[in-house]
Amino acid sequence: MICFYKTEDNKVVKIANYAKGCWISVVAPTSEELSYLIDDLQLDSGFVRAATDEEESSRIEKEDNNQTLVIVDIPFKTEEDDAIIYTTMPVGIIITESNVITICLKENHVIDDLANGTVRGIHTQMKTRFVLTLLLRGAAQYLLYLKQIDRISSQVETQLHKSMKNKELIQLLGLEKSLVYFSTSLKANELTLEKILRGRIIKLYEEDQDLLEDVLIEVKQAIEMSNIHSNILSGTMDAFASIISNNLNIVMKVLTSITILMAIPTMIFSFYGMNVQGLWFDQYVWFPLAISAVITIIAAIILVKNNMFK
Repeated sequence: MICFYKTEDNKVVKIANYAKGCWISVVAPTSEELSYLIDDLQLDSGFVRAATDEEESSRIEKEDNNQTLVIVDIPFKTEEDDAIIYTTMPVGIIITESNVITICLKENHVIDDLANGTVRGIHTQMKTRFVLTLLLRGAAQYLLYLKQIDRISSQVETQLHKSMKNKELIQLLGLEKSLVYFSTSLKANELTLEKILRGRIIKLYEEDQDLLEDVLIEVKQAIEMSNIHSNILSGTMDAFASIISNNLNIVMKVLTSITILMAIPTMIFSFYGMNVQGLWFDQYVWFPLAISAVITIIAAIILVKNNMFK
């Protein structure tokens, strides 16, 4: 889907057709739409292919035709099997002499917020400022999702205290993987932003440089938060794994103690059940019952004193 947006009266509005100075938003493009970008808008075919590659890493590149490609990873949230999964996806930003074109494979909150006018102060004619605003919004989205991950992990930890099931541990493992994805993508974005900060590839004005420094601060903060949450989550998983293992040992200890107590009457009645002469009071039923009860009680007292039922 290709949509055209332009700033009019300090508001981003959707327009019907292409215009100079507009922002071209491309989401989940078809083959016909990709052909339109390459043939009609004269975008570099290599840039378009790179922007639609799901495995493309964050980078910045400029060609001799005055087109610049910036690829950054933005956070992405999906729901599968009643579980929230956080991951990242690349967004390609192609800067030409007249327009800014963003290409992404799926709908996401960062692009939607820019298109819906949620983010203020956007001017599609000011290409560098627009790109930096998009990057700032992406960094803010990382911070938002990191807070959500922290809240979800706290809820799962509370459930673990009560249930101790594999489901909760699997949820924590998924969150830990999300934090790894975030940390890796943020570090790659940081390198790309530092290249932009040098001003060799994209010309920066004074206000743009201040905005870019704000983006870098947000990204570094997100990296730090991601690492902190990852370390906490990793330690929590190790702790709960040890707790579950310890609880299993306690259950096995209790079952072993019960087995020992149940084995005592079985052994005694086995002796009296054999065709052997000379056993004490073998003609009375009450004797093996009494001696079994006495020995079982003594064994139970010994086991209780040694905390075998705790």
